[in-house]
Parts: sequence; C-alpha cells; structure tokens
Amino acid sequence: MKTIKKLLAVMLICIQTLQFSMVPNVLAEETATTPGTEQTSDTAVEVTAPSAILMEMTTGTVLYEKDADTARPPASVTKVMTMLLIFDALAEGKIQLEDKVTTSEYASSMGGSQVFLETGEKQTVETLLKCISIASANDACVAEYISGNEEEFVRQMNLRAEGLGMKHTHFVNCNGLDAEGHETSARDIALMSRELLLKYPEIHNYCTIWMENITHTTSKGSSEFGLTNTNKLIRQYEYATGLKTGSTGKAKFCVSATAEKNGVSLIAVIMGAEDSKARFKDAVTLLNYGFGKCQMYTDEKMPSLDPISVTGSIQESISLEYEKKFTYLDTTGANLNAVTSRLQIPDKVNAPVKKGDTVGQRIYYLDEKEIGSVNLLAEETVKKAGFFDYLRKALYWIAL
Repeated sequence: MKTIKKLLAVMLICIQTLQFSMVPNVLAEETATTPGTEQTSDTAVEVTAPSAILMEMTTGTVLYEKDADTARPPASVTKVMTMLLIFDALAEGKIQLEDKVTTSEYASSMGGSQVFLETGEKQTVETLLKCISIASANDACVAEYISGNEEEFVRQMNLRAEGLGMKHTHFVNCNGLDAEGHETSARDIALMSRELLLKYPEIHNYCTIWMENITHTTSKGSSEFGLTNTNKLIRQYEYATGLKTGSTGKAKFCVSATAEKNGVSLIAVIMGAEDSKARFKDAVTLLNYGFGKCQMYTDEKMPSLDPISVTGSIQESISLEYEKKFTYLDTTGANLNAVTSRLQIPDKVNAPVKKGDTVGQRIYYLDEKEIGSVNLLAEETVKKAGFFDYLRKALYWIAL
C-alpha cells in the first residue's frame, strides 16, 4: 500500500512539473498570435544608403526616414521636377503632346544618359517625355520649348519646389548632371514625386513602359532607337508603378521608387547608394516594410446628402456635395470594419452662400476616436435677397 502511495505521489509531482514547464510556451504562443499586438519598429528596417524615406502617397504620411533632410546631389531623379513642369505646361495649354520640338545644338550636346538627338531633329513632346521617363535622356530634357531657355525653366523648377515646401532643394539644371549647388533631399524628392503622382497620374503611362522604340528622322534618313527603362523594379518587383532613377559620380545611385498594393500607394526614396543593386534592394526593403505595416480605409459608398435650407434668400435650399472621398491610413492593424461616421451640419444656412463654401462635415470615428473628416460644400451660389426680390415673390403669389 505504501508503495502504491509513493508511486502516486511521484506521478502527481511529474504532472505538476510538466504543467508548469508548459506555461511559458503557451503564453509565448498566445502573445505571438494575438491579432494587432505585433509592432514592427524602424530598427527592423535595414537600409544601407545614407539617406532614405518611405511615404504613403495618398495621405503624405512618413512611415520611415533616415537622414531624410540632408541635401545631396540627386542625379537624374531631378527629372521628376522636370516632368512635373512639363505636365503643368500641358495642363495649362501652353504645349500639346503632339507639338513638334526642334532639338537645339545645346540640347544635343548633353552628355551622360541620352538618346542621341541631333541638332535640328524634331520629336513630339510625347516622344521626348518617353525619352525622359523611360531612358532618362539628358538631351530630351532641355526645356527651351516651354520656357525659351534652360535658365528660365530652372528658375521655374525652383519656384515649384518652394511652393511644395521643398526646403533643402536648389536646382541648377533640368537633367541632374553634376553641378555645383545642384542638390535636394530624400524628403524633398518624396514631396515632388507625390505631387507628380497625385496631380498627373497619367505619368504611369510612361514610367511603367519597359521597352519601346523611337524613330530618329534627320538629314541622314530614319533609324530606330530602342528605349529601355532604367528602373529595373518595373520588371523585378510586381507592385512597382515607377518612378525615376539617377546616378552620377557625385550622387552615386538614387531612386524614387513607387508601388501600389491592396489600395496602398508608397513612395520609397533612396539617395547615395553604393551601386545600382543596393539602391533597388533598399527600395524594395522599404516598400515591403510599408505594405506590411499599412492598410487603407476608403469610404466607397459615402451616403447621399439632403439639400440644406437657406434663409435670407428667395431660394429655399441648396444642394451639397462632398469635397473629396474619405481615406484613412492605419498602421496599427485595427479592424477597419468598425469605422463609423456621422454628419455635423446646421439645420440651415444664411445667404449669401458661394459655390464651394463649407457648410458642414462628415466626421469619421474608429472605436469612438475621431480619425478624420470630409467637408460638405455648397454646390451652387445663392445671393442674399433684397427688397425687390421679396416684392417680386409677393406679386408672383398674388398672381396665383
């Protein structure tokens, strides 16, 4: 009997020991698998280049940065601003894609990456845009057609940079060839890249082309010339959407790499990498980090808006519209199905009201915490009624 009791005691001790030894593993497993508890810190991102930044395009949220405000030579990433001004000129009607541009002697003398335009050769604006975007052609950049000379165009580049808040930028030329004082920062490159992408999404029609031929037509005859995209991510990274590479002796290797996945659009800027492979590896590292960290909420079915009453006007009400579609960037792993919204709007507004005036908001919440809002705008202009307006209205009702 004593032997049996001893045996049972030993078994009980073994069972208790086994249970206690399992507790840490169970807790560890629960901690690792609880949704939304894992956070990836910036220290987990290894970028070898001296300057880098990762920005979400829609909101402009910076997700990662490393020495992002140091001014450095940008090489051909300069051409992001060049292309931005070209699209500005197209939007303003100053130039057309079909316009024929004559190559000047100065433009044809550009060194570095080029498509070997000859003096007097004519190409359309669209062809030159392809040469810049795909092949990073320096000879296609000299913007005499838009501004009369390169100096004036560069002045406009610097004004545009100032307007975008690019605080560490000074352009000396429009192609990015090494020049004293020609510099920008990773953050500034992200800002001008974002402006180009948001304002002119048609840039994707050019910067995503892998290979295309152009035709040189000169006094010597016609010949085909092949363009190959300098941005290897277009072929090597499935989510790549652009944008621009650059390399010189002073700048080393740079890239403004853009990509889109599951509704999230990212801009990864790398400056001063040691070689081409390193810049693309760094860019992919940042993009993968961003896609793993971000999820985007977009209100695709914003509720319709009822007209709002107007006092002090002959017109009794006006229609409303949303200023924009609501989007929200989450980096915490939250359940975005829990997003709610409600209107904040007065019962009526007083005339006069101008078209585009803000008359209310739709406010969005996640777990009862406000995460953003969209303005409600007047769709039309309503004037304040005068004495004769009321008199005409009275006479109208009397006539009825």
